[in-house]
Amino acid sequence: MKNTIDDLNTLLAEADCLINENQINAALDTMAAQITDDLADKLPLVLCVMNGGLIPTADLISRLNFPLELDYLHATRYGMETEGSAQLKWLNYPQSDIKGRDVLVVDDIFDQGHTLQAIIKWLEEQGANRVYTATVINKLHDRKVDMTPDYIGADAEDRFLFGYGMDYKGFFRNVKGIYAVKGS
Repeated sequence: MKNTIDDLNTLLAEADCLINENQINAALDTMAAQITDDLADKLPLVLCVMNGGLIPTADLISRLNFPLELDYLHATRYGMETEGSAQLKWLNYPQSDIKGRDVLVVDDIFDQGHTLQAIIKWLEEQGANRVYTATVINKLHDRKVDMTPDYIGADAEDRFLFGYGMDYKGFFRNVKGIYAVKGS
């Protein structure tokens, strides 16, 4: 498929909506309540994992009514030659001091978990007091690393997903739902 406007609009029109905007909002409300219980008294550093975590992080922190600091990081495995490797390509490190902090890492999806696991390891090496993790989506399959995020919004089928931070060839991160490409 090409990335023409018509092709992309057809892809979206034919995609299966697995989780709608109301379901995402309900999941975020639940996650925010759990995070508040755990972190409201800790002055946490919230780290958004770019680019996918941008929309989920913004929506999640707007539900957190306690003092927190916000920063971001950009680490990816896209384009890495060794499939299954935990090696990351760091495009931007957080600018905030990590040492002694309780850190909440927010990302869009927990797929295999290599990226999130490597980020946690790096944060621990920087002296984080404790690292918490939150993902809006947990993709259901058995190819995961040996960890689970602390806060998960919803489970989704093992298909090619996009929307709400996740992209299809760079597009559709802005769609207010979780969609699966038809036939995937």
